[in-house]
Amino acid sequence: MTAGPLAPPVRRLLVWRHGRTEWNAHGRFQGQLDPPLDDEGRAQAARTAPHLAAVLHDQDVVLVSSDLQRAVDTAGALAPLLGVPVHVDERLREHGLGSWEGLTRDEVAERHPGQYEDWLAGRPVPGRGGEAQAEVAARALAAVADLPRAATAVLVTHGGTAGRLVEALLGLGLEHKRIFGPLGNCHWSELAFQASGWRLMRHNLYVPAAGQLEGGRRPASDRGSFPGPSATDVPDAPRSGATPEEAPPAPVEDADAAG
Repeated sequence: MTAGPLAPPVRRLLVWRHGRTEWNAHGRFQGQLDPPLDDEGRAQAARTAPHLAAVLHDQDVVLVSSDLQRAVDTAGALAPLLGVPVHVDERLREHGLGSWEGLTRDEVAERHPGQYEDWLAGRPVPGRGGEAQAEVAARALAAVADLPRAATAVLVTHGGTAGRLVEALLGLGLEHKRIFGPLGNCHWSELAFQASGWRLMRHNLYVPAAGQLEGGRRPASDRGSFPGPSATDVPDAPRSGATPEEAPPAPVEDADAAG
């Protein structure tokens, strides 16, 4: 009989993406650049924090944020409601995208057409710079391993890093990438550690604005629970059968530009 996986310092993780920025709204790749939350992003954090605080009431919680300001400010909406400090860990920052950072999808296609075609085809993107997906996953996993002991950790991070972390915790290989849609702005996923390892309990949860779901429909300005593909979803190694349909350019209102 083999032993189960080594128990982590926490048994429950809430992986929470920061609120919206103006760059998110316009489909501009952020990577490790640091535009601030826009008005909607601050409103998202303000309405989500009380919900998370109620979920975590009377629990032993540690709150850890990426060092990028859009994540720190999102975490700052929750910290006083929990009565805990915000710990900052740069290992939770966004996937570095090299020369694509600060550009829109159209600008990437115009300035780096070969790289853009590689991305659409699901191939590695030589010459872009930045980080490989495996590097992002490794540093995020290290951040989890170094958490202080607590019942629950809330990790405030970014779309690309959240995706790579969840995939790594679940042990997903390249053949299982892109099973889960990327987190929308201020959405979160919940994972629990059990005897067999980490399990994804809930994914892409969010708190809608008042009146947002009137008539059963979301307004066009809301990214909703199913944001478009992310630039950081490109595999590090070629996959057989990769097609442009796996990573199409997303429309502006649905663009999940990294961040």
